[in-house]
Amino acid sequence: MLLAATNRPEILDPALLRAGRFDRQILVDRPDRTGRVQILNVHLRKVALAEDVNAEQIAALTTGFTGADLANLVNEAALLATRRRASAVSMDDFTRAIERIVAGLEKRNRLLNPLEREVVAYHEMGHALVGMALPGVDEVHKVSIIPRGIGALGYTIQRPTEDRFLMTREELENKIAVLLGGRAAEKLVFDHLSTGAADDLAKATDIARSMAARYGMDEELGYVSYEGDRPGFLGQEAPSYLSRRYSEATAEKLDEAVKRVIAAVFDTTLSILRDNREILDRAARELLAKETLDEPALRTLAQGLKRREPKVRKPIGAAPRVFRGAEAEP
Repeated sequence: MLLAATNRPEILDPALLRAGRFDRQILVDRPDRTGRVQILNVHLRKVALAEDVNAEQIAALTTGFTGADLANLVNEAALLATRRRASAVSMDDFTRAIERIVAGLEKRNRLLNPLEREVVAYHEMGHALVGMALPGVDEVHKVSIIPRGIGALGYTIQRPTEDRFLMTREELENKIAVLLGGRAAEKLVFDHLSTGAADDLAKATDIARSMAARYGMDEELGYVSYEGDRPGFLGQEAPSYLSRRYSEATAEKLDEAVKRVIAAVFDTTLSILRDNREILDRAARELLAKETLDEPALRTLAQGLKRREPKVRKPIGAAPRVFRGAEAEP
């Protein structure tokens, strides 16, 4: 039996994949929650654990992690426990290790002036409050204004409650709203725009463009996919105008559709923060004082938060219908 592995199956010669050659293709994808628990149990045997460590809780916090990521996580948590001269690795060590992997190393020597700290505090609380006010959004796990990594002046960590493979238009718009929460908070409180939302805007634009160009979610453009998957090296997209399959007129409509989605969602985001301005001010002051707020502290601060109700979906009829399988949401 001969086995081979590749990260670029799309460039393989079809002759190599004919019957009798490499004719069985097995996708080794990122593990789901059950798989993460099983992988964690293998690596957790190698370290001394405190009583509060729960593999299920760690798996819930590590959606999207690969097996190598989980092995690195256990190692990072053990190093943190060693640095504080502990005899066992605690759940807090794992939480801090996840933050270190996701957000980068803390940069406490990166000093911000008082105005910048205030802007960052409102920016991060804008993300957090919008995330807590909208239905179906990943739970906000922690908010901090401690700089991390290369360029992050603060961060908001959301914790998925389950593995997801499909998303509706409403859920995608809510994801955009959370990304725009920081910019909306700056606009509402300071009435100015800063460079701190650059990464948020790039991610929000990518989602809005996928909604219009790939998922057929714009009424004017219709139920048409204008952009397919074009994986580049190691799965990274390598877009080019030369491979475009639509006209200049359609390109202009796509640009307008993206701007419409972003503008409409931004107005909604601004409205949410305006309705909860008192909580936003109180939470930002608390964040400035403590620098980091965890999930229980955020729930306490968000008491009385005016939340948005989910849209009512029509019930599915009793008659069974069979359709071709849907593609997983990337």
